[in-house]
Amino acid sequence: MAMKLLIQNGRVIDPARGFDDIADVLIRGSIIEKIGKKIPLDEVHERINASGCVVLPGLIDMHVHFREPGREDEETIIGGSQIAAKGGFTSVCTMPNTTPVIDNQALVRFIKLEAENGPINVYPIATVTKGALGEEISEMGELVKAGAVGFSDDGNPVMNSLVMRRALEYARMFGRPIISHAEDLSLSDEGIMNEGRNSVLLGLKGIPREAEEVMISRDVLLARLTQGKLHIAHVSSGGSVEIIKRAKAAGTCVTCETAPHYFSLTDDAVAQFLSMAKMNPPLRTEDDRKKIIEGLRDGTIDVIATDHAPHLSNEKMQEIAYAPFGIVGLETAVPLVITELIRKQNFSFIEAFAKLTVNPARILGIDAGMLAEGKAADIAIINPEKKIIIDEAFIASKCKNTPFLGMELFGSVEYTICSGKIVYRKAQ
Repeated sequence: MAMKLLIQNGRVIDPARGFDDIADVLIRGSIIEKIGKKIPLDEVHERINASGCVVLPGLIDMHVHFREPGREDEETIIGGSQIAAKGGFTSVCTMPNTTPVIDNQALVRFIKLEAENGPINVYPIATVTKGALGEEISEMGELVKAGAVGFSDDGNPVMNSLVMRRALEYARMFGRPIISHAEDLSLSDEGIMNEGRNSVLLGLKGIPREAEEVMISRDVLLARLTQGKLHIAHVSSGGSVEIIKRAKAAGTCVTCETAPHYFSLTDDAVAQFLSMAKMNPPLRTEDDRKKIIEGLRDGTIDVIATDHAPHLSNEKMQEIAYAPFGIVGLETAVPLVITELIRKQNFSFIEAFAKLTVNPARILGIDAGMLAEGKAADIAIINPEKKIIIDEAFIASKCKNTPFLGMELFGSVEYTICSGKIVYRKAQ
């Protein structure tokens, strides 16, 4: 007989249906059997009292770096999946800039097979170009057949416009998005942080926001030309938001994501946290941060994705010029969304968490991101009023590279359920 799990008295929120009400959720096996008031308790194997908590669809992060194969000392597929479960995520997409890069069927299958032993769903993103060198398009049909849900050379832009055009055309045949790392390398020119007042004061080489905006402009024009599915990764500047907003209004098939650090921090953080605040694209100004928030509010920005990028302390704590870009983000995403967007900016739970559930599911074409009867029992139970301290004990990841250490935030993931199984339970 299939196991039954009853979640009682939670505030059940499904952004896909606009549902928000106090209700119970009955899970039988791997499926949500019933959502309703005061569901009878007969033959239930386990109950979760969700009073004071929100009960959401399992979160989806469409942009993580799990480092396997090649840098298992930093993160593995299984270890990263466990960290994701702790953060409330039941589905993640792994970026292909591993060693070697994910540009063939065997490596896509390796990720899928390895993930079968983990607690959550892992969807591989494959490279746009062979070797992520930007020169020759990958065997997209074979990669889709092996299980790739999208294509990206993340970490590197596709600098050649004709290659990007062909990639959008080929990916369109399979209904898959091209996920663009929008950076003009000739403009970023090995910079370290946002170009502006702070870079001058700190004496650090700057990256102008135009390095991002020029490439986004090119890519939306190519998406218009090809009718391909374009998704812009890690949007950081207000100008980028405006370009994407105009492209959407013109009917271009473009979606985009930002990361929690871009609506939570500015380049002021670099002076305080140095390499811990070094990321690509870099933290921008307060004006950019406000425009990112406005883009989230008006729907221009479709998705919040963490860009979880672990680095060992001996690498990250080098001089800032030599330290690698990137921060970990899976464990801090929910607290930052609740603290910065819901509590400070008055976003509704539906508005905020649509960007972590139904929106990425639709962009990727995966059957996830809904909390409804008959759907997979992928669920996150979060206490939005519980305070947490982001310290090294809280960060369970192998790598602790985050500028949020020491901060007090709101929003504690209490349970994560994937396919009907409790895969994370917060210690009481």
